[in-house]
Amino acid sequence: MTGNSFGHAFRITTCGESHGGAIGVIIDGCPPNLSITTADIQYQLDRRKPGQSAITTPRNEADVIHILSGVFEGKTTGTPILLLAYNHDMQPEDYESFKHIYRPSHADYSYHLKYGIRDPRGSGRASARETLARVAAGAVAKKYLTEQLNIEILSYVEQVGSIRTEMNYQHVTPDAIEQNAIRCPDPKIAPLMIALIEKVQHAGDSIGGIIKGVIRHVPTGLGEPVFDKLSADLAKAMLSINAVKGFDIGSGFDGVGMLGSKHNDAFYLEGNEIHLTSNHAGGTLGGISSGADIYFRVAFKPVSTISIEQQSVTTDHQVCTFNAKGRHDPCVLPRAVPIVDAMAALVIMDHYLRHQALK
Repeated sequence: MTGNSFGHAFRITTCGESHGGAIGVIIDGCPPNLSITTADIQYQLDRRKPGQSAITTPRNEADVIHILSGVFEGKTTGTPILLLAYNHDMQPEDYESFKHIYRPSHADYSYHLKYGIRDPRGSGRASARETLARVAAGAVAKKYLTEQLNIEILSYVEQVGSIRTEMNYQHVTPDAIEQNAIRCPDPKIAPLMIALIEKVQHAGDSIGGIIKGVIRHVPTGLGEPVFDKLSADLAKAMLSINAVKGFDIGSGFDGVGMLGSKHNDAFYLEGNEIHLTSNHAGGTLGGISSGADIYFRVAFKPVSTISIEQQSVTTDHQVCTFNAKGRHDPCVLPRAVPIVDAMAALVIMDHYLRHQALK
């Protein structure tokens, strides 16, 4: 097992490196007769691609997706789907000067220890460019969930550094998220976030923040009661994204300051329907979806590659200093929003198909 696959009933396997020939994904388990086109997938990839604004990396990749199998006359056939996007704007020479240096907070050191070899070109397989494959696969899952089940999945930037929006996630719309380069739906806070990123970018540094994810109209009963809790699989999905250092769901860490009498989500009847007075649990009870909105937060660290001089060590154990060159994001959050969307869609799709098989 090499950790390149994710999911059970709806399973994806990704391949490719940052400066290799292409990034690809195989989707196994997609139901037949789902209408899917390259345009359906391309929209999500365009939200993730580099060079989309002044506060993202200037790498010029169109990230054009190709559907090479599993789709006939615009519909899925139930067989494995192969999606591929070729790399074009590759500049491996940017990494030549420090290919023998372990860059601080990168995977260089751990990869070398594990495999005895590493691809220094943009971190190779450890590059966030791998997430292109996740977004492509997630677009397929998201289309099924939207059309067949009316499930809505959205994510937005809630915080950059210490600047945070207090907008209620229940009022956030997809259109509001796309109104600015940072993908924060708060029109008053978004410019402050962008200004902070621009300041950090000018200094050659980087900054992190928090993305909030929301999943609406989730059917009840998704998730398994022990190791495959829906909340646990969402956590694994989010923590598998590059630069993610934290995850919480519902009240999360804020819940530790509450009393049980305030934190408990009480039940009430409206006709014959059972409802909750609050949703501190975040849409799951015992790891199984309750029918309430699922909401969670994902914490991203500052991007590791910065142009400020740092101390490090070479592969032959010599102390050195270096400053990174190349094309990098000062803040990963705006491009990470569709990645969070995609991973949420993959988890929900997988658990929905597993639940259908159980029934």
